Amino acid sequence: MGLESCVWAGSQPEDVINAVFGHVKDGYKFDESEPIAQGTEHYISDPNLSDQAFCLVYVVAADTISFTDEKLIDKLKIIRRGISDRDIPQVIVMTKIDEACPVVNKNLRKVYHSKKIKEKMQMCSDQVGVPMCNIFPVKNYHDEIDINDDVDVLILKAMDQIVYIANERLDRSSY
Repeated sequence: MGLESCVWAGSQPEDVINAVFGHVKDGYKFDESEPIAQGTEHYISDPNLSDQAFCLVYVVAADTISFTDEKLIDKLKIIRRGISDRDIPQVIVMTKIDEACPVVNKNLRKVYHSKKIKEKMQMCSDQVGVPMCNIFPVKNYHDEIDINDDVDVLILKAMDQIVYIANERLDRSSY
């Protein structure tokens, strides 16, 4: 379930925050109308280190992204504040970059030269509060039959950085 702009639609910010901190038991079915509460059977009061997340990844489609909906922005800000208070790093994986920019569609290697992709990354950074260095543009496999090294490099680089960022956070929490 993703975030929706309507107050009681999609994932609730409190549920996202609780899931990151490991307070949600496996198998819990999230409820759009009511976030999980302390003291319920699916709430873990004292989660183990292995129950917690060490990085929050937002997945955003570059071709349809717009932050004009104030209610959605408010939800993102609530999550950001709740996560940042405990020093959890956040990243954005920006998908469908080929559909957002004709130059990148023709040549994926131009992704970091594209003004349009940079503008979309900057918009995400400004609205969500994630630093530009933690925004990773990738192309989706959607109608290809064969693998493509240029697509794989972007995806693998994003995954490599996410693992690195999460591992740094894990190392800090171990002390």
